[in-house]
Amino acid sequence: QVQLVESGGGLVQSGGSLRLSCAASGRTFSTYPMAWFRQAPGKEREFVAAISRSADRTYYVDSVKGRFTISRDNDKNTLHLQMNSLKPEDTAVYYCAAAPAYGSVKYSPGQYDMWGPGTRVTVSS
Repeated sequence: QVQLVESGGGLVQSGGSLRLSCAASGRTFSTYPMAWFRQAPGKEREFVAAISRSADRTYYVDSVKGRFTISRDNDKNTLHLQMNSLKPEDTAVYYCAAAPAYGSVKYSPGQYDMWGPGTRVTVSS
């Protein structure tokens, strides 16, 4: 098990950038496929991006391709999401999540069993 805590959210103007971070406790971070999800008011939690255990594969929802970059540093037990060219529709609470250890990347929230408390991102127009 890992404990996850996100940071880096805030208020930014349309077209701006933010870098989200997720700090993980424990010494087994590298065994977990990781992902970012987001949930806008009144909407279901949706997949944003995921990264494999060794960071050799990344996956994105179509709406963020070319704008967001997911990365991880297994030595520092951290996950990042670099968000550029932000749009008002990116406004949401962003969560990092860990899938079961030694498994493959997942895309559904129900397949992740460890979550951070979330960090709020607000993009003004």
